[in-house]
Amino acid sequence: MKLWGGRFRKKESELMDKFNKSINIDKRLYCEDIKGSIAHVKMLVKCNILSEDEGKKIINGLNSILYDLENGKLKIDASYEDIHTFVEMTLTKRIGEVGKKLHTARSRNDQVALDMKLYIKKKGKDVIDEIEKLQKIIAKKGEENPYIMPGYTHLQRAQVVTFKHHIMAYYYMLERDKKRILNGLDILDESPLGCCALAGTTYNIDREYTAKELGFKKCIDNFLDGISDRDYIIELLSAFSIIMMHLSRLSEELILWSSKEFNFIEIDDNFTTGSSIMPQKKNPDGAELIRGKTGRVYGNLVALLTTMKALPLSYNKDMQEDKEHFFDSLDTVIDCLVIMGEMLKGLKVKKDNMIKAVRKGFLNATEIADYLVKKGVPFRDAHKIVGDIVLYCEDKGIEIEEMKIQELRQFSSLIDEDIYDFIDYENILNKGIKKKML
Repeated sequence: MKLWGGRFRKKESELMDKFNKSINIDKRLYCEDIKGSIAHVKMLVKCNILSEDEGKKIINGLNSILYDLENGKLKIDASYEDIHTFVEMTLTKRIGEVGKKLHTARSRNDQVALDMKLYIKKKGKDVIDEIEKLQKIIAKKGEENPYIMPGYTHLQRAQVVTFKHHIMAYYYMLERDKKRILNGLDILDESPLGCCALAGTTYNIDREYTAKELGFKKCIDNFLDGISDRDYIIELLSAFSIIMMHLSRLSEELILWSSKEFNFIEIDDNFTTGSSIMPQKKNPDGAELIRGKTGRVYGNLVALLTTMKALPLSYNKDMQEDKEHFFDSLDTVIDCLVIMGEMLKGLKVKKDNMIKAVRKGFLNATEIADYLVKKGVPFRDAHKIVGDIVLYCEDKGIEIEEMKIQELRQFSSLIDEDIYDFIDYENILNKGIKKKML
């Protein structure tokens, strides 16, 4: 069932009909489609393009469709081409010929753009809500576990940090993610309704009225741009990809830390699985799936960029592909934010194992260099001295803090007994800017 066909002598083939349909994808836009149509009808009445009686009948009909869909009394029929066709034809069946006036001064082109913008404005806020929930979980987990642990560069033990400081890095990554989504929502906040097919309409409509009615800050300035712009979807897909990159990095750390090689954490049984052959296995599948689904979200971004890269103005049917990419990424991101949060809630941090790892990695070497610099040694010379000390310790199989003062003085006569307090790991964390940050 279609909204077009008058100029065709032949019926569309069944193969093309199936290929062309998008209703199984865009059916989730039913609420936005009806909301946009109601605002459009109100405007048509205001501009005396429809009578008040016609407007009332159409709006009541649209509200009845929305109510029945929301309450399960009406199912979306997959035989229709798209959600717009389903809503308009269902309306006409309910209220008669006046339903055919709904589409006055409107095209499916501006209707599609409007529905997606309304949907993204709503769902973008849902993503922000899930980000903020995860941030609260991260902050709580950090407060509960302020223990020292190795900090890494190149996956090699580098300097001492705390679990709280490490996990809070992801809090701030998510804070930037939130800003990116808010920025994208702000940029897209322009109503395309009234752009029609590509060149507006000869009817004397009020675009500002519908923009205000639908909660947009302004109208699109250029009709061609209004119906062919998909930047806002690409921008949100980009923001989703960065969110997934951050979640994937955290997942990778949880996977490493839960291995016997690190043994810093234990992931709750609720988010792990076993092996069909090895009974001892406890696999971090929750984290691995988040890491794996990151590529899926990246793929949706690249797919839409590729779709849009060579399209001439204005609308092209290629753009129908935007929805599946966006919906899939949206669902994936929300699922992964929720799963990560629940996984972190049950995470057990192994304090003693992290402390042992700190004491076996020369993580106070940089502090010895700082100690010597404070005594007047140029940093590059201090760096060389400490390197020699580390080699000595490796040969002896000891840690720096285990060296006797006579051993340390072999490398520099400026080293005194106060060195031990200076390189104590807890003291390191309580110094100056470190205390504020860690």
